[in-house]
Amino acid sequence: MTWVYYLLPLIFLFPLAAAAVVVIALRSLHDARVHSPFDAHPLREPGQSLRDRLDKAFSILFLNASLGPIITLAPLVYGMGRMLFSRQQNWVEWALYGALCTVLAIFVSLRLIRDYQRIRRLKLGLACELAVGQELDHLIHPEAHPYYVFHDVPADTFLIDHVAVTPHGVFVIEVRARTPAMTPDGTIRNSVTVEHERLRFPGWNERRPQHKARQATRWVASWLNRELGQPVPVHGILVLPGWKIRHEAHSADLEVLSGEGLAAHIDAIRTGSIQQDVHDRIINALHQRTLSAQNPALAPSI
Repeated sequence: MTWVYYLLPLIFLFPLAAAAVVVIALRSLHDARVHSPFDAHPLREPGQSLRDRLDKAFSILFLNASLGPIITLAPLVYGMGRMLFSRQQNWVEWALYGALCTVLAIFVSLRLIRDYQRIRRLKLGLACELAVGQELDHLIHPEAHPYYVFHDVPADTFLIDHVAVTPHGVFVIEVRARTPAMTPDGTIRNSVTVEHERLRFPGWNERRPQHKARQATRWVASWLNRELGQPVPVHGILVLPGWKIRHEAHSADLEVLSGEGLAAHIDAIRTGSIQQDVHDRIINALHQRTLSAQNPALAPSI
């Protein structure tokens, strides 16, 4: 009954298993989402989707950091049990337990590094979202100036960061967070050159931000046309917080801004004129969209 000598050491793993159960149970307590006491709908703030993803990332970090040592120690604890019940010492077997511990430790460390990088990226994205959201809040004036701002508007397969409704048009604002480059002497390079289809950052180029911003703008224009039965002036804005913008080409359908003075800039743009009844219908349609089309699977680009 040699198998008994491999089964009995499992007793030593029960405390580790109990600790793992406690960790998993505590993870379920981490839920920062809040709902309105009036209609039970989730309360949303600027960058709410990024907040939710950041909460989830912290939850995964807690799980990996707590379960990692337990999983790593499991082969070692089992091996110690084997040494107690074994009739003879098998150094190859003990070496395998040690190697397995090493592999698991490396695996857990890589997951923690990945979680750290993900949280840093999400925190940068959230900071940019909040900065732009605060700037857009300046649009909200008394009733004599009917401005309205929506955050995290669900489209068909993606989320739109911000939609601002003014008497002069609908503005689709997409925010992208990018870390400025730094030279060996410590100089920060935060200047980006804007072409029609490309952004030239220091050391790399990107086309996706402009493409996604134009996609969101076209979607809002098409969707409002279907909802209202008439075209509505829609203008796209791509915001790169913290960057100095240099324009080599200007596009009529999309502006690229740093976000500083965004509210005043939007207030000064005249894409057209929206009648009061159409203005109210746009706000009602967007309000219903944000309530009825919320989908946890949708995630904003960063």
